[in-house]
Amino acid sequence: MTSTLAFFVLICVLVFVHEYGHFWAARKCGVHVLRFSIGFGKVLWRKKDKHGTEFAFSLIPLGGYVQMHNGEPEHNLPESKSLKNKSVLQRAFIVIAGPAANFIFAILAYWAVFSIGVPTLKPVVGTVLPQTIAAQARIQSDFEIKQVDGRKVYDWEDVTLALIGKVGSPKVEISGSQMDENFPRTFTLDLTNWDVDGTKQSPLTTLGIRPQSGSVEPFIKTVVENSVADKAGLLSGDKILTVNGQAFDWSHLIEQVQTGNPMSLIVERGGEQKSFEFVPQKSEKGRYIIGLQPTYKPLADKYRTELKYDMLSALEKSIYKVVSLVKTILQFIGNLITGELSIKNMGGPISMAKGAGATAEIGLVYYLGFMALISVNLGVMNLFPILPLDGGQLLLLSAEAVRRKPLAESIQLRFQQLGILFVFGLMAFALFNDLIHF
Repeated sequence: MTSTLAFFVLICVLVFVHEYGHFWAARKCGVHVLRFSIGFGKVLWRKKDKHGTEFAFSLIPLGGYVQMHNGEPEHNLPESKSLKNKSVLQRAFIVIAGPAANFIFAILAYWAVFSIGVPTLKPVVGTVLPQTIAAQARIQSDFEIKQVDGRKVYDWEDVTLALIGKVGSPKVEISGSQMDENFPRTFTLDLTNWDVDGTKQSPLTTLGIRPQSGSVEPFIKTVVENSVADKAGLLSGDKILTVNGQAFDWSHLIEQVQTGNPMSLIVERGGEQKSFEFVPQKSEKGRYIIGLQPTYKPLADKYRTELKYDMLSALEKSIYKVVSLVKTILQFIGNLITGELSIKNMGGPISMAKGAGATAEIGLVYYLGFMALISVNLGVMNLFPILPLDGGQLLLLSAEAVRRKPLAESIQLRFQQLGILFVFGLMAFALFNDLIHF
């Protein structure tokens, strides 16, 4: 429910921002706006303002549109209020104002985030997995990453975005120092065999890096009453020594539980070792459970930080953040085009809804940051040179400026048909990809 509501608010806000950019520019250029709609399909709510513009909310809120007067006689409006009566430069300004509004919104959103302050984790390496790229580069545990190929990074989000931009590169340099030390060190990661294609793992994990995080202690904190563990005789305070013959590891315990197969635990109680056997029980949600809650040791404060700046520095940081995101998105798209990345890495509305719900549950600043991220994506995607996207409109206007007359309607129609086919095909694949991962 949270994900659905958060996704609904996200879409409505970002669609409004984008379409308001077109609306504002059209008004500035003297074009009469007939309708400003959030959503498509049947109109659920409508209201006209003093200028005669109808503001509407429609049934399918997965987009929106600004309908402008384009010289149609049935509107009974002067020719000077028509879109087609405006210069190429004015029409291009109206078109580009939509994506520009998304970028401006993202800057303002990040400005608010960095002004309020967002708690985050320093990019400190927790574990380096054996026989991985990071292990070969000899990166050590407790190494704080401060730069990725000369680009300053402040948290794991920055690191991940910087690494995504290096997909397809032969190597990447990671600079920083060990925690509590000021001796700078640089490691070169060989990316020739780096495989991030279609995997559900993060770029960090595929490199062999696990961030420093809190740890799960082997002591049982709580045993749920009438659970499998309770009926087997396990007690709070028991120290788990082995899980199915292997030394205790919480991740391993979860994996074994989810198989649904019989399990054996050896625990230490009062200086003595005791053995317990049981079968995990399937819950109403379809997952296997045994009814144990572990003792969690939180991450030490030295690994935590807060990204908070004064108003001017926050604005500078937000601009830098949006520019960095645009570069990363363009690099990602470039890697998709060249085949360095598979389109299996694309996410759709389900991924977006999950991200919106997760960030909304954590807190407002995280949700606002996620909204800014999607706004930048929306701005960049709308500049693709295909119809019906804004980039396709700009391409047609560029051709008109060079030829000093519009392209033939038949050519424009074919261009639009191919564009719509491509866009809907991409959307369908992203949704299909979402469903597979879901």
